Amino acid sequence: MAGKIPRQFIDDLLARTDIVELIDNRIGLKKAGKDYQACCPFHNEKTPSFTVSRDKQFYHCFGCGANGNAISFLMEYDKLEFVDAIEELAGQFSLEIPREQGLGGPQRSFEEKKSDYDLMQQTARYYQQQLNQHQKSAEVKAYVTGRGLSQQTIDKFQIGFAPPEWDQLIRTLARNPAQRQQLVELKLATEKSPGRQFDFFRDRLMFPIRDKRGRVIAFGGRIMGQDQGPKYLNSPETRIFHKSFELYGFYEAKQAHRQLAQVLIVEGYMDVVALSEYGIDYAVAALGTATTAEHMQTLFRNTDQVICCYDGDRAGKDAAWRALEHALPNLKDGKSLRFVFLPDGEDPDSLVQKEGKEAFEQRLSDAQDYDKVLFSRLSEQCDLTTDAGKAKLLSEALPLIEKVPSEYYQESLLTTLARLIGRTREQLSAKLATPRKQHAIERKFKVTPMRRAIGLLLQHPGLASVVEHLPDLAELPLPGMRLFLTLQATCLSRPDYTTAHILEAFRDTPEYSALNKLATWQHNIDEEKLIDEFKNTFQFIEDQCLNLRLETLLIKDKTEGLNSDERLECALLTQALGARRTGQN
Repeated sequence: MAGKIPRQFIDDLLARTDIVELIDNRIGLKKAGKDYQACCPFHNEKTPSFTVSRDKQFYHCFGCGANGNAISFLMEYDKLEFVDAIEELAGQFSLEIPREQGLGGPQRSFEEKKSDYDLMQQTARYYQQQLNQHQKSAEVKAYVTGRGLSQQTIDKFQIGFAPPEWDQLIRTLARNPAQRQQLVELKLATEKSPGRQFDFFRDRLMFPIRDKRGRVIAFGGRIMGQDQGPKYLNSPETRIFHKSFELYGFYEAKQAHRQLAQVLIVEGYMDVVALSEYGIDYAVAALGTATTAEHMQTLFRNTDQVICCYDGDRAGKDAAWRALEHALPNLKDGKSLRFVFLPDGEDPDSLVQKEGKEAFEQRLSDAQDYDKVLFSRLSEQCDLTTDAGKAKLLSEALPLIEKVPSEYYQESLLTTLARLIGRTREQLSAKLATPRKQHAIERKFKVTPMRRAIGLLLQHPGLASVVEHLPDLAELPLPGMRLFLTLQATCLSRPDYTTAHILEAFRDTPEYSALNKLATWQHNIDEEKLIDEFKNTFQFIEDQCLNLRLETLLIKDKTEGLNSDERLECALLTQALGARRTGQN
């Protein structure tokens, strides 16, 4: 696999990016004092509470608490994964993303990657042209029309036709040996023997597969002739296509809905296209694989409600079970997972054509909640009239319930399980591997002197140089001391760092959540008083450290005795603390 993106590159990328310009291009900002303001894009509000700071390169909503840097904004607003957000920013500056040495061999350049995507798009256009120009186009169009697809839907999904000739795509797009090799590497052509290449897709109705950014990365093809391989054929995996991460129709669904209220998972791309024809434009399909954990993570990042639609036979129920298992870790508060099982012999394509949009969507409204599917499946394998059967259900259900992050959903599942096996929910709660506190009350974030110092330094990195850097203090057991010293060292070594840079450096660390809170803390200190306030806070912490060390030495003196160096240190500490108290009076 490829190595990590170097920290230096991410820092440089953030330094090039103006978060005000980035966000203004998406939602529109208005100047408000030295900052900028808008209605929050992450929750509904009438009065603007979303602020963006150019100095800190940071955004924060006082209504819902959303906050972060330019990368965080792209991840939340454009619904991108971390690497995709980096690619989006890098693309704005035509920057090649370097990688630290990994296991994937030499890294490909920005231009090489762009060439791959350009070739895939050229191929999609070629297939579209063939649908209109090939001598078989009338026959293929008759088939498409017979499936109930309009020209608007054909254009929306860029549906095309791969001609039956052995190497027409190669002869059209490959002008030299390097381009022929690129077609082979992207699985658009097959090399039977050295120097002999053939088109991978032949005599098939073609469905381009696009990634989250709308780039064509692969194809699916439905056979048009007889006895020429499988009915449906997908591109094999390539350097730009990894099927466990991609969903057919996801890009189109996002284009149709700025905020996806729900997403319907179906089994085939003809189902996605047919449903879209009837105005059900929020369906997606896995690509020749079962619904994966990565699929579920992507979907729940983009919507609160996922509905899985499968055949009602054993194979369909097995597919539903795999999807359910992968979805459980994503069921946070407010997230919904439901299931629809179709009548025998029907699929979404055939059913929506028979009964229309309204009746089909009624099936979605009547979908089964995930907990019904979960306990129905588990109960099939257990005889609940016996203690052995109840014990088996308990042993199989608890590990699944533990995967659910929502405390409310966990309690609901435990209540159902307790009823099925004749126990109380409280008895079952004690058996969870990670028991949750009942009725936990979130304590108000208290700003201690240490948090005050860290918060001021985080929001104003230039303060790092106004107090002495004392790395030896890290040895003292004072909460937050190591973090403060790490922040100070970071700011001293990188005087160009903004709040956004510092937060990015701590992404995926245990301290990230606390730093995010401190980055949005309103300290209400006048700018001209910041340095004095920071110095005074640091001196208070320094006094705490000196007192802590003195107490440690005094306790040791009573229990073990001190050596000569420790006695000298004790005397100096007593003298220093006394002098400070005198100076304060």
